[in-house]
Amino acid sequence: MKRLVFAFAGAAALSLTACGGSNQDQVNNAEMNQPSADELNQAAMDAANDAANAEAAALGAQQNALENQAAVDDASSDAQEQNVSGM
Repeated sequence: MKRLVFAFAGAAALSLTACGGSNQDQVNNAEMNQPSADELNQAAMDAANDAANAEAAALGAQQNALENQAAVDDASSDAQEQNVSGM
């Protein structure tokens, strides 16, 4: 019985040591799935350009809204001036 337990313990120890080597395959797989520095730089530049374009579009819309508001204010001012001049 003691020999059987010793045999199982030895087999378990050998199987664990066989699996406990370096994980170079996993390291290689992880490195293979990582983007290169050029790809990261390009992605960063694309994101920065997208943000700049979105900000430019928002500022353009804001400028149009302010110009439209100024035109409305001028039209109401002209109407008041005509009303006063008619007195």
